[in-house]
Amino acid sequence: MKKKIVRIVLLFVGALLVGIGAAVVMQQAQDRKENAECSSRTSQTARVSLQTHWEREEKISLQPQTADGKPAEAKRQEDEQTKKVALTFDDGPNPDYTGMLLDGLKERGIKASFFVLGSEVELYPQLVRRASEEGHLIGVHAYRHVNLRQLSDAEAVEQVDRTNGAIYRATGQYASYIRPPYGCWKEDLDYEVQMVEVLWDIDPRDWATTSSDLVVQRVLSEVEENSIILLHDASRSSVQAAFTIIDTLQKQGYTFVTVEELLLE
Repeated sequence: MKKKIVRIVLLFVGALLVGIGAAVVMQQAQDRKENAECSSRTSQTARVSLQTHWEREEKISLQPQTADGKPAEAKRQEDEQTKKVALTFDDGPNPDYTGMLLDGLKERGIKASFFVLGSEVELYPQLVRRASEEGHLIGVHAYRHVNLRQLSDAEAVEQVDRTNGAIYRATGQYASYIRPPYGCWKEDLDYEVQMVEVLWDIDPRDWATTSSDLVVQRVLSEVEENSIILLHDASRSSVQAAFTIIDTLQKQGYTFVTVEELLLE
């Protein structure tokens, strides 16, 4: 009798695990579908959004300055032969890998852009503070990794505002740029959330592999001038891939800049 009960329990547990596994697979498939649908737009959308944002704020006539104090137009003429790319990282800060990434970026003299999760910023504010102090751009991802299009307007705004609040507490500055999870922004929030949307040109899907070589290969096969590269500071392989990408592209004459500098051109 006891053996029969054990068999029944095992069968029930097995069926439950299969059901959970199937649900996870279905959710991942749905996420991939949403990702593909939302990110089918290119970073050109972000450049258009930036112009619209400036016009709405009546800042279009302002002459942005570079770090050395030169007008952006003069600097642009000086660097017209320079091939620029932007390296961006989503989903951080990560307690195991963001510090390692920042060490390597500092060693190489590279500035990157980090689109952070508010829930992680609250847990590891020191990492975001360090990134900001070392000259990296800090942008909003969301408070949690959710599809903003599936939320009400109020819920989506809360995701952004909570994250920006966490960024402010960590760095003393609010973020001006946002990359929504899956690239899924709600167009009607443009006037609710005064931020510039930043997408990407190259997505090597580093989150789906532990092979840094594969990630490097995918990026190098697609990269060109003004590319925005999407990575994640959430694994050792992604960090290693980032360093190899930097070292390789620098030898090819590329300069790494933040998305702000790239989009202001």
